[in-house]
Amino acid sequence: MPQFAVHKNTNPATKSAVPLLLDVQSDLIAELGTRVVVPLYTAAAMKGKTLKTLTPTFTIAGKQYVMVTPQLAGIARKQLGAPVADLSAQRDEIIAALDLLITGI
Repeated sequence: MPQFAVHKNTNPATKSAVPLLLDVQSDLIAELGTRVVVPLYTAAAMKGKTLKTLTPTFTIAGKQYVMVTPQLAGIARKQLGAPVADLSAQRDEIIAALDLLITGI
């Protein structure tokens, strides 16, 4: 499971609100049974309540999704659904959001 892959959310309790999960865990520790993910909400669900650096917006399959970085979480690898996109080209934006969350800069 490569870093910055976008997966379907398979959790029945959350998948309607959070349809996609962004895997941000390093490939160097891919053997772990868990992955660190950030939920991707639809832009419409966020109703414009975003912060440029902390919650960047990405286009996936023609739709806008917001990376809700403050909701970063670890989940079991087997809970990740099928991969639907690769955001490795947006690495700088993703890392900037994580840096702001963790270091404040």
